[in-house]
Amino acid sequence: MDSLCRGVFAGDSRELSVRSCFPSLFQAEQTHRSVLLGLLLGAGQSPQPDSALIRQARAERWSQWSLRGGLEMLPQALATHLTNRGVCILRGQPVRGLSLQPEGRWKVSLGDSSLEADHVISAVPASVLSQLLPAEAALLARALCAIPAVSVAVVNLQYHGASLPVQGFGHLVPSSEDPGVLGIVYDSVAFPEQDGSPPGLRVTVMLGGSWLQMQEAGGQGLSEQLFQQQAENAVATQLGLKESPSHCLVHLHKNCIPQYTLGHWKKLESAAQFLAAHRLPLTLAGASYDGVAVNDCIESGRQAAARALGTEPDR
Repeated sequence: MDSLCRGVFAGDSRELSVRSCFPSLFQAEQTHRSVLLGLLLGAGQSPQPDSALIRQARAERWSQWSLRGGLEMLPQALATHLTNRGVCILRGQPVRGLSLQPEGRWKVSLGDSSLEADHVISAVPASVLSQLLPAEAALLARALCAIPAVSVAVVNLQYHGASLPVQGFGHLVPSSEDPGVLGIVYDSVAFPEQDGSPPGLRVTVMLGGSWLQMQEAGGQGLSEQLFQQQAENAVATQLGLKESPSHCLVHLHKNCIPQYTLGHWKKLESAAQFLAAHRLPLTLAGASYDGVAVNDCIESGRQAAARALGTEPDR
């Protein structure tokens, strides 16, 4: 469980909530007093959305998915789809604050300008939204501010003329073995068509957890050189790739993964009760609430749009 929590949430298994992070396990235990027995008997499985693409994925037993040009193609396609239908997308316009107008509309402050909105769907991190809310929503802000997040460094390495000693999607690393390395993904095994020409072995090393938190708290420099060295040491020790990589990309994603700590469901319940009681035209979406994976965020956005329109999401 330590490795799983680190691989999914980059978090500490002693601090995370099973009920919020792995609801199927929680429901299985609640139903049959046993996680294993509950899963064997089918407990904990909620109704799943359905579409032609989902049916294809099930029939072909997809274990993961990507896009030929990378996942960036998804927001690019969404932007093109919306702008072609007259939707105005403002780029480079950070929101400075939200205030309620007497008629119940929102005033969205954008620094030098502002706009009014009948309804706001917020997909920014909960802690960021808490800083934007007006004083009359202080209780809501307090609940959202209590949802923390951790940082993760992602290092992509490519090796020419190298091979892996094992096959699979990748592996996770328990904190007792390496507090800095969360896991390594074998990109060339999952998606060999993206290896380039001439092809090279690609792996992705994820760094974070308590090691990165200690680095940040201690004021130590978080340089690309540090992350690259940590990643190269990890693949040399764990996969035997001791030669220098031909290519390396390093990205530090600050506060990128929300942490569903103990009592997370109570924070969500408190936020939902406040929104309902005050009838605020505000919908919460994104990774801070009901799932941190890309699929979870897509479904969260779909349901947020349906709620804002007053329609039930198609299941």
